[in-house]
Amino acid sequence: MLVRDAMSTVVLTIGPAHTLRQAAALMSARRVGAAVVLDPDGTGTGTGILTERDILNSVGLGQSPDTEYVHAHTTTDVVFATPAWTLEEAAQAMAHGGFRHLIVLDHGEPAGIVSVRDIIRCWAPARQRVPAGTGSAH
Repeated sequence: MLVRDAMSTVVLTIGPAHTLRQAAALMSARRVGAAVVLDPDGTGTGTGILTERDILNSVGLGQSPDTEYVHAHTTTDVVFATPAWTLEEAAQAMAHGGFRHLIVLDHGEPAGIVSVRDIIRCWAPARQRVPAGTGSAH
């Protein structure tokens, strides 16, 4: 199975000047765990990613989500996947890098995000319903 089969094509893009609260609100509204950070002026370090964990770490350090900006918490040393990667390649990159999301680029543009959850969903066997009375007692 390939990354294109598992990735979410709902890609939230935000700018580096958003506050963490604004980013969190957008991520919550879209029900996504990561946002692609794009610098429209090209003055920053290019494409990056902000995850829910980045926001959590900031708040956990006592920083205010109203005064902390995305650019200070964006990961810019990003590993990108392509839609043609296998899920094994994506999982290996995540395990090696210690992260849970990969931005998927197609022709240099963000086309999706693949997460550990997406991979597990594809690899996990379909839930099968056990008829009443045939399951084991615990």
